[in-house]
Amino acid sequence: MAARGRSDRRVEPSFEGPRARDDIRLDADERMVGTGRPVRRPPKAEREDDRAERPERPRLSRRKASQRRGGGGFFGPLRSLVYWCIVLAIWGGIGVGGLVLYYGAQMPAASTWSIPDRPPNMKITAIDGSVIANRGSTGGEALALEEMSPYLPQAVIAIEDRRFYSHFGVDPFGLARALVNNLTGQPIQGGSTITQQLAKNLFLSPERTFERKIQEVLLSFWLEHKFSKDQILAMYLNRVFFGSNAYGVEAASRRYFNKSARDVNLGEAATLAGLLKAPSRLSPARDPQAAEARAQVVLGAMREEGYITDSDLKTAMSQPPAKAKSYWSGAQHYAADMVVDEVKGLIGEPKVDIVVETTVDLRLEEAAEKALNDVLKKEGGKLNASQAALVSVDATGAIRALVGGRDYAESQFNRAVKAKRQPGSAFKPFVYAAALEAGARPDSIRNDAPVKIGKWTPENFDEKYRGDVTLASALAQSLNTIAAQLVMEVGPENVVSLAHRLGIDSDLQANASIALGTSEVSLVELTSAYASFMNGGYKATPHIVRRILDTDGKVLYEADYTNPPRVLSEPVAATMNSMMNRVINEGTGRAARLDGWQAAAKTGTTQSFRDALFVGYTSIMTTGVWFGNDDGAYMKKVTGGGLPARAWKEYMTAAMKGYTPTPLFGTGRGLVLPPPAAQPASEPTTIGDIISGILPGSARRAQEELPPDYPPAPRPPAQDSASVERTPYNDPTYGNLVPPADVPGRDYRQYRGPYDAPAAVPPGEVGGGPVPPGEVGATGSTGQPRQTTLFDILMGQ
Repeated sequence: MAARGRSDRRVEPSFEGPRARDDIRLDADERMVGTGRPVRRPPKAEREDDRAERPERPRLSRRKASQRRGGGGFFGPLRSLVYWCIVLAIWGGIGVGGLVLYYGAQMPAASTWSIPDRPPNMKITAIDGSVIANRGSTGGEALALEEMSPYLPQAVIAIEDRRFYSHFGVDPFGLARALVNNLTGQPIQGGSTITQQLAKNLFLSPERTFERKIQEVLLSFWLEHKFSKDQILAMYLNRVFFGSNAYGVEAASRRYFNKSARDVNLGEAATLAGLLKAPSRLSPARDPQAAEARAQVVLGAMREEGYITDSDLKTAMSQPPAKAKSYWSGAQHYAADMVVDEVKGLIGEPKVDIVVETTVDLRLEEAAEKALNDVLKKEGGKLNASQAALVSVDATGAIRALVGGRDYAESQFNRAVKAKRQPGSAFKPFVYAAALEAGARPDSIRNDAPVKIGKWTPENFDEKYRGDVTLASALAQSLNTIAAQLVMEVGPENVVSLAHRLGIDSDLQANASIALGTSEVSLVELTSAYASFMNGGYKATPHIVRRILDTDGKVLYEADYTNPPRVLSEPVAATMNSMMNRVINEGTGRAARLDGWQAAAKTGTTQSFRDALFVGYTSIMTTGVWFGNDDGAYMKKVTGGGLPARAWKEYMTAAMKGYTPTPLFGTGRGLVLPPPAAQPASEPTTIGDIISGILPGSARRAQEELPPDYPPAPRPPAQDSASVERTPYNDPTYGNLVPPADVPGRDYRQYRGPYDAPAAVPPGEVGGGPVPPGEVGATGSTGQPRQTTLFDILMGQ
């Protein structure tokens, strides 16, 4: 009972005295052993002795104990948050590392990585070294960082990657933002460093995927390890896309500002840097206001980074917005397109950057474009003439100016080179030259009267006939009947052969209608063929490429036109100059007369006024002009002596500035023209003449002998270059140019031939009437026309 009474006694808790400092613990007799039996408890006296011997230990309150375990107080939740963030970061790092290893394993070994070659650029320069254009996939040459305007790299770094020089290829904050966007389903944007953008442009597709982002990071590490920061920045600026098919700062600068990246100012550099965010949408050619607003943002970023001062910022912002062309414009681009085609024929497809030195004079190019547009704007609309083209060559055939159309921005088709049109009467000089070679003279008489060749009846432009006229007068007045008679006398095949000899490469139809220029030719070949009259009878092969070099200065091709073949004798060339000089002085080309200069020319107008041409020359330069419509629509009575002659005069007046007027070849050089052919006295017709002429073709006048001082038609020159006569018109600018032995050159001493192959007959509507059959005119006589016989009269012929 006593024990029971002790157990029922209530013990009040106390926090004072020795018990207040005791820890809660079990006595030995209250513990359980493995058998489940309670352990014998020592007597109470012994337990109290043990407590007395233990050292005193402080006892914590429940609140402090809870705080000690981290579950209470103000910092408890914060500690938990930090803890779990660390845990998640570790697992996230493990996950990202696994993904990096996985996608990295899909890539080729780093030892095989290399920077891909930049697409080759073709830099095309004028005769004075100024840049005409750049051609290639990039649209511009690569520049060293030191060559660029210093504003360009500063503007790009300020707006695209401010920590470019401090990070290791990847901006962790930007990368994290891109990762979050990808995980939340938003497009990956921003966060890419310049190194990452370069890696993407060099190696990867534009897909926005997590795999591509991981590969981009790995490639960025490799670029940073392999190259210096300046090298990475230079590669980026020379390859990044700026819109409008411009890759690299040089291409973009020329595209938008028509200047080199070496010369852009602060405002222009800010505009280019602003394009990188959205090249198409922010293009100054498409939306000048958006481009200007973005440029202001770039300028602000440059000021924050300390690249420019407040004064610089204020000056740049006060300048008017940079104006950009909506497209490549300027006639020089027609010449640049021709250069590209010619270069591929000379050295093949370029594999490295090259520099092409041309024969083009930009001063003349601008004058040519202005002359054509002045005439078109003034009279083109009311006369239904929408297009024009011009080619100007020197005595060697070097193209000094070329305009392929009214506006390159609207149409890039080169009408001067690729379009083939009927030359009309502009082809007649070849007919008259062939007649001179066959024995005719400028004062030879022909009867301007209706002519019937088979079923073809050519008529003069004014539908009038003048009776007996000299050949010089017939050419000046462009009489169709006389030209048709000459073709039948000489033979169409001989006219075609002479035209090919002078430089007409197009196929020509050897029939009677060739007299009126019914076979199509290009303006450039027609103009260069006229240059043979100008330079005294030497072939002027049209060419625009003078030399091709690589960026190291190695010559890949060099033109040599110093030994052209002679294609006309001097007397024939001089006689043609005299006859065509009358075209300008008193004939159909009077509107083209130049003050102080002797000039020679020929007009040409095709059926129904579809085409109008004027080709003429001074002693310095030969120029051909064409007016018409691309669809062949009729103009309103536009002839070669109208719009083309006026444009020719305006251009040649500007082109001849700075030159001393010199006479045409054959005058002032001691060259004596051949005397006129002696005309036998006419005898009265006798009955014997009538009887002898009863059968057709039996009575003919004896062929007159050529005077001894009039040389025959020239023969092809010898194959040995040493035996080829040098032209007195060699241009020292292009002298002593020898193509390298390993580059296949052209032998311009060879004639084009054979030219006597039979040709197809033109359609019936060509020439203004029925076309003669193919056999008509196949064999011509070099003497006088056949005399009319009594049989002809009786048969009505």
